[in-house]
Amino acid sequence: MSKLVYNQEAKERLDKFLTAQLPELSRAKIQKLIKIGEIEVNGKKAIPHQPLKTGDVIALKIIKAKAVKAVKISKELEPKIIAEEKDYLIINKPSGLIVHHADNDKNNFALSDWLVKKYPSLKKVGEDPIRPGIVHRLDKEASGLMVIPKNQKMFQHLKSQFQNHLVKKEYLALAYGKIINDEGLIDFPLSRSKISGKMAAQPQGSAGRSAITNFVVLKRFSRYTYLKVIIKTGRSHQIRAHLKAYGYPLVGDKLYENKKIKPAELKRLFLHAATLGFNDLQNKWREFNINLPKELKNFLNILK
Repeated sequence: MSKLVYNQEAKERLDKFLTAQLPELSRAKIQKLIKIGEIEVNGKKAIPHQPLKTGDVIALKIIKAKAVKAVKISKELEPKIIAEEKDYLIINKPSGLIVHHADNDKNNFALSDWLVKKYPSLKKVGEDPIRPGIVHRLDKEASGLMVIPKNQKMFQHLKSQFQNHLVKKEYLALAYGKIINDEGLIDFPLSRSKISGKMAAQPQGSAGRSAITNFVVLKRFSRYTYLKVIIKTGRSHQIRAHLKAYGYPLVGDKLYENKKIKPAELKRLFLHAATLGFNDLQNKWREFNINLPKELKNFLNILK
């Protein structure tokens, strides 16, 4: 059994809150689990639309660690350690590697498997046995920097910074089309489509979770725009959904593609987490930067 504590001031429905916290489960699946008593609030049976208040403890009986078959990880999918400190790791996650297992996924190798094998003590770090040592995520198709807390104190310290939008996160991305403005802000609320399961941008004032994406144009090509993207919120697929709604979907994005655009010959998503900054346990600002991976550099060179 794993537990979550609701620490927001505003009330929110139980099923909506869990849908955001557990993107590997659909809202319909979560509602079903609540109805059959697999999810409780404060030790009591709950209902899907039950409003949560600050301090409520949500017990998830069904979210258990998965027995994963031994899968040999390829060299291309092995994370690289960028820095290692007493309280945390900084790693470079390659494109194609999932961060942790979903509810129905037992066979694919995940970053969480690699972490636990290399650092067994991480099994006790975090709030969910499916996600040992995981305090934030990157899409499977994206690459770049992640911070991994090595103890529970650092986990809580980082979690608070992510929740309060104090972590610096900058990405490098390539979008289809020539964006005219040198910089811009996208703030469409995001919600998950009940039909496709994808994140969909909504008009201002509509229901959905607030999301803020800033971008700066680094270079324009004849058919593409190279961007630095800074996110203030960390919603699922935020950059991909926002740029699609803005009219400039990311190169290599098969999920949020514009089918009217001829796809580029790139076998992965052009989205790379290049900068990550946060305060350590001594409240000292730490910032890390990495360059584009070789395959993305090569693609840019072809465009030049």
